[in-house]
Amino acid sequence: MKLKYVVQLDDEQRATLKGLLNTGRAPARKLTHARILLAVDKNGAAHPDLETADFLHVSANTVYRVRQRFAEVGFEHALNHLHPQHLKPHTLNPAAEAHLIALACTHEEGQARLSLRLLADKMVELGHVPAVSHETIRKTLKKTFLKPHLKEQWVIPPKENAAFVAAMEDVLDLYAQPEDALFPVICFDERPCQLLADVLTPIPLKPGQPLREDYEYERKGTANLFGVLEPLSGKRWLKVTEQRTKTEFAACMQHVCDVLYPHAATIRVVLDNLNTHTIAALYETFPAAEARRLATRLEFHFTPKHGSWLNAVEIEFAVLSRQCLDRRIDSVERLRSEIEAWSTKRNQKRVGVKWRFTTEDARRKLPCLYPKIPSNPS
Repeated sequence: MKLKYVVQLDDEQRATLKGLLNTGRAPARKLTHARILLAVDKNGAAHPDLETADFLHVSANTVYRVRQRFAEVGFEHALNHLHPQHLKPHTLNPAAEAHLIALACTHEEGQARLSLRLLADKMVELGHVPAVSHETIRKTLKKTFLKPHLKEQWVIPPKENAAFVAAMEDVLDLYAQPEDALFPVICFDERPCQLLADVLTPIPLKPGQPLREDYEYERKGTANLFGVLEPLSGKRWLKVTEQRTKTEFAACMQHVCDVLYPHAATIRVVLDNLNTHTIAALYETFPAAEARRLATRLEFHFTPKHGSWLNAVEIEFAVLSRQCLDRRIDSVERLRSEIEAWSTKRNQKRVGVKWRFTTEDARRKLPCLYPKIPSNPS
C-alpha cells in the first residue's frame, strides 16, 4: 500500500534525532516523535506504521500525524508537534482586512455567498497572506459586525412611506392606552397548519438516546388557525378551521363580539390587510341587520404592509409554534385538542405581551421610514 506521507531523513536530521535520544534531555513527546521519525524513515529500516505504533506504545494515528507534519511543514514541526494550523496568522494587517471586507460584501457568479472557508482560500489566492484559518476570518469580520456566512429572512419596510408610518403610529398609540373593559384592544391573525403523519412509528426517547423519527412522512392536508389575543389581560382564543374564507373570518368576529366581549362598547381589533379582513365580509355572511350590528361594535386598526411585526399576536403564534406545533400532527381533531390544551394553560397563567416599542421610539429609531418634509422658507 502506497503511503500518503513519506518520511525521508537526511544524514544531519538522523544525527540530530540520535543525539537527542542519547542525551534523553527533552520532553517525552518530543523523544517519542524522534523515535517515530527514525522508525519510519524511508532511508532507514522503514517499519510499517502499525508495527511502529505497537513497538513504541503509541496509536497508529500518532504515527500518521507525525508523517503528515513532516511532509507538510518539515522536520522541526514534526519533531516539536507543531501543526500547520499553528503557522497561520491570527491577525490580518489593515490592508488585508479592508480587502476581506470588500470580498465579504460582494457576490460571485455561481455562488449564493462566500463562506468563511471560501473567504480564507480567496485571501490566500490573492496573495494577501500565505495561509489563514477560517476562524481568523470569522474573528476579523466580527469586529466589523459582518456575517457573510449567515442570512436572515426579514420583512423590509419601504423607505419614506407616509402610509406605513401612519398605520404604524395608529397601532402603537393603541398599544399605549390603558386596559379598558368597555374598549378592549385585541390582536387578530391567522396562520396555516400542515397536517403530517408518521409512516413508521417513532422510537421513543430513553436515557442517552433522543426521540428518533423517520424522515419520511405522509401529508394529510392543511388546516387554518385563527388567533385572538388581548395583550394587556393575557387572554387568548384560538380556533382551528379547515378553510380561511370570509365566512370563517365573519364567524370569528361574531364570536368575538357575542362570546368573548359581550359587554364591550367598541372592540378595537389590530389585524393585517388580508383580503378577507373587511367589514364587507360580515355583509357577505350575515343578513344586513346582523352585519351592521357587528360592524358598529368593531373598530379595525390595520398594520401597515410589510409591518406584520406590529401585530402582537404574531408573538403568540411564535410561542405556539415552538411549544405546541413543533411536531407531526396528523388530523384536524388532534390539532384542535392540542391547541385547546395549550391555550387553556396559557390563559390560566394570564400570559400577556408587554409591548414597549412606542411612537416616540419609532420616530427616534426608524427615521428612514418617515417622509423628509422640506422646511418652509422664512
